[in-house]
Amino acid sequence: MARYLTPWRVSLLCLITVYTDGFVPNSSAIHVLSFLTAGLFPLDHSDKQLNKHYLPTIAELEAVLSGHESSIPGRTLWDLFLRKLWSLDSLDALELFFSEVLPSLLTKTREQLIQDRDNGLAPETEGMRLSRTSPLGTYVRRAYLEYTRLQFHDSVKLWSEFVKHRLPTYHMWAQKNPHAEQAPIDINLLDPDLDPSSYLSQVVYGNIEEDAENEGVVSAKDAERLVEFQIAELQRLGGRVPEEMRSQLRRIMTSESSVPVLMYYLEYLDAWRAGDYTSAFDNLHRYFDYTMHSNLDRSAYQFALLNLAIIQADFECFNEAISAVQEAVAIARESHDTTCLNFCMSWLYHFGKAFPEQMREVQNSGMLGNEKEGLAFLKAKSKETEMWSLMSTTLLSEAKLEMQQGGSLATIIESFVRASHVNVTMNLTSPTGGSMLLESAMYARIGATHLSWLNTEVFRECYMEGSPYEDFIKVTFRNCQVLAQKGNYKEASARMNKIEPERLRALKYNNAWTYYAGLLQLRRQICRDDKVAVEHILSQLQTVQFLDFDMRLLLAFYTIEFTTRQGDYGRALRMVEQAAHSMQPENFDVHSQIKLLCLKARILEKSGHPQRGFSLAMRAASIAYRSRILSDLWESICTLAAVLLSLREFEPTVDLVESIMPQILESEDAALIARAYSLLVDANMGIAGELWSRLGRESTPARKEYINRALGYIDLAYDSYEEIEDLLGQTEMMAKKATVMHLTGDPVLANDYAAKYLDLRRRRGTEV
Repeated sequence: MARYLTPWRVSLLCLITVYTDGFVPNSSAIHVLSFLTAGLFPLDHSDKQLNKHYLPTIAELEAVLSGHESSIPGRTLWDLFLRKLWSLDSLDALELFFSEVLPSLLTKTREQLIQDRDNGLAPETEGMRLSRTSPLGTYVRRAYLEYTRLQFHDSVKLWSEFVKHRLPTYHMWAQKNPHAEQAPIDINLLDPDLDPSSYLSQVVYGNIEEDAENEGVVSAKDAERLVEFQIAELQRLGGRVPEEMRSQLRRIMTSESSVPVLMYYLEYLDAWRAGDYTSAFDNLHRYFDYTMHSNLDRSAYQFALLNLAIIQADFECFNEAISAVQEAVAIARESHDTTCLNFCMSWLYHFGKAFPEQMREVQNSGMLGNEKEGLAFLKAKSKETEMWSLMSTTLLSEAKLEMQQGGSLATIIESFVRASHVNVTMNLTSPTGGSMLLESAMYARIGATHLSWLNTEVFRECYMEGSPYEDFIKVTFRNCQVLAQKGNYKEASARMNKIEPERLRALKYNNAWTYYAGLLQLRRQICRDDKVAVEHILSQLQTVQFLDFDMRLLLAFYTIEFTTRQGDYGRALRMVEQAAHSMQPENFDVHSQIKLLCLKARILEKSGHPQRGFSLAMRAASIAYRSRILSDLWESICTLAAVLLSLREFEPTVDLVESIMPQILESEDAALIARAYSLLVDANMGIAGELWSRLGRESTPARKEYINRALGYIDLAYDSYEEIEDLLGQTEMMAKKATVMHLTGDPVLANDYAAKYLDLRRRRGTEV
């Protein structure tokens, strides 16, 4: 493996000479310079032609240059480039090119100008010269210096590889220059004593025309740039190294004994994503051992500890992770390394939110203070050190904390706007997914489901490319949740299955996708009342070691709902208490609190204790109203209405539910809509029953009106239950409709609805 110079770098030097000779017209200069700088600057993930610019082949150079005319009539830039390329007709010509031509491309230094003046030489005014500090001038100087460092056998090897690199263009060059005398390999082989079949030619070149494959064209510098690019991509997007790139890196690294040190860090990241703790731990130690051996100030030590803490926490070695990060904080403070200190404090904050019990000792020591103090510290320090990505993340954390505590909606939106301002002004793309996910959650909480859906769709259409895989999977799940609550299970499943397997090669992302897809399937099977399928999915999800507390709590909610539908109210009540005890102050969320209060009130109401559920429902509604969580407020009011219904307060139930029915319809939650209509059915029939008992069996217009309203609400509730495939709800509505038809004296319709009821019960798999 060469140190720096490769055949394609020599080709770029030839193109630079064509440019400095003045053969590139102004109309084509931008295209040529853009191509040159794209190949010289560090690799950029936004480059849509990354492969062409990284190691351009002759065919790609032809595609760039053949479409542009030169300043010579009848000749394209590709023709002039070939002429310059084939002017290097021997190793001696290559030597002269580097020793004489390249220095002449640069402006003279101050010492050279003084020497020319002393010798009486006039300053040169013709021709184009490259500034020694310009990108092209720096590249030319570097190439000249690297060639002077080459040993003779390395220069011969460079020449042989260059011959193979340009060999495919021989016939094109010969066709354009029929009078020029040039051998495909070396001008010296035109000597009758040195034909290609001679012994000396075979020793130097071998069967170079038959073995035209370019091997060894990657230099150590290219390999290092490639590894740096892969590391940046893994850190930005997550995931793992693609298999094709892995084979290419393995081929490059095995071709030379001196492997770039960054390769160990790349192996560490890949093993970490794959869930291989041993390999990740070994490669992390190797990388920082080599780094600290070559780094005299030992500034990498605290970053080594931070990386060690991250990997230990990911593999659930929490005590070791906390110990490592505490040492990293101590060393960063001692060495005044603000950057590392900010990263450590940010990691500690998010670790404490995810694992509050593991952070008790650290929090008791007063290292972090409370949550708001920690966020204020991170926000101030990130602004001082201009760590804009950390500042954007901190602002989002502030918004999330305010949402969890039920704070001011204006403060939450202000944090979102400030984070978006930082992202736009500083051209940050990584925090976009997290920002849009939090905004979607906020819109869902205030009842604007259409805005929540729109946010996820905007991300999928505009920001999916180049975003971290974790954000993409989370936003996709949120998108599918909105579809599922509308009853569109097929599209939700299709969108989850549409995620490319390449994005799920990392163990963490694969587990997340499995968990999210399982939750969607669980919700559907609960609605279908399929006990066997629900228990099977539950057993699978409970074995997945998923660390997100919100998702584990969502699984607990689904499990409680399933247990309640099965009629096991005692077990459901115990599960509610267990879920409430699992909530810690660090992961407290007012939305989860309201949800648990509503579940407990519903269980008490169904188990015959509505008076105990009344205070819980009132408390849930009060908290939701105070926190402006409107989606939970409508659910709390429906729970309160169910309690009032059990207490035979029919008219207040109707007033409550009808007052919020437009907002419930806007929420686009089919299950909540069906529940609300079902409550109106029971309340209107209750009022009709009171009229019947008060006025006797006579059919009055008021009683008939309430019965007709109940029939209309039954149809609406049935349609909503049918959308989400809720067989239990459909069965209940058919039973109610058959009963109403029987009471109104229509036995034919009553028998029809009774038959539909029996058919639905058979579909549920129950005995009639």
